[in-house]
Amino acid sequence: MSRTVIVTGAASGIGLACVELLLAQGDRVCAVDLNPVPTATLDASACTERMIVRAIDVSDPEACAAAVAACVEKFGKVDALIHMAAVHSTHTWREIDAAHMNQVLQINVTGAFNMSQATALAMEKTGGGAICLAMSGSIAVSGLGGEGRGGIAYISSKAAIIGVTRGLARSLAPLNIRVNAVSPGSTRTAMTADYSEAAVRHAGAKTLAGRMGEASEIASVALFLISDGAAYVQGEIVNVNGGGHLGL
Repeated sequence: MSRTVIVTGAASGIGLACVELLLAQGDRVCAVDLNPVPTATLDASACTERMIVRAIDVSDPEACAAAVAACVEKFGKVDALIHMAAVHSTHTWREIDAAHMNQVLQINVTGAFNMSQATALAMEKTGGGAICLAMSGSIAVSGLGGEGRGGIAYISSKAAIIGVTRGLARSLAPLNIRVNAVSPGSTRTAMTADYSEAAVRHAGAKTLAGRMGEASEIASVALFLISDGAAYVQGEIVNVNGGGHLGL
């Protein structure tokens, strides 16, 4: 049975990979991103019949609620949320100021809550659903954030997703809404596009897989977490990092 899924961060990387996989298996998608979603690269008929796009800032709760409302109006309900929207920051503790720190937290943490809250309110009316948030594997394992490339704001924001995931999982379970998070290791996305060849080799060498991950490999796990196959998975942070958590 096809589902209706909201995907944030849908313009690139793991979010776009989620959109591609969902459309390929016949699901309906509300693609959310502040940046343009590259619909020209997707199946034309699927985009016309089974996808809507909303350009919003997830740190704005009213915009998030409006996006969910548009999805419900178009498709009748929302079955799941895959929230991948985030901003990166490499500012060190010495470079960063409070305004930048707050901006990153507002988008990465409050944005995750805003979308989850708006989606959960819609799911409550139709009997439940599933939410998949996004952590960061390098932070979950070592606290460093990509060999130290992630600055203090990014590290803090992604660490906070652990609490958001587990807090929402406990709160929403009585409503038949499951909440989990996928925790990617080093993955080829726009955030890692500026890695040097040496950095790419080094990141891959620290995994059992011997390489960086692909966006589609993370997306497939996110899709599993919102599926009926993961009905007994709740409040978990699922590492997808090629064995990088073993600390090679």
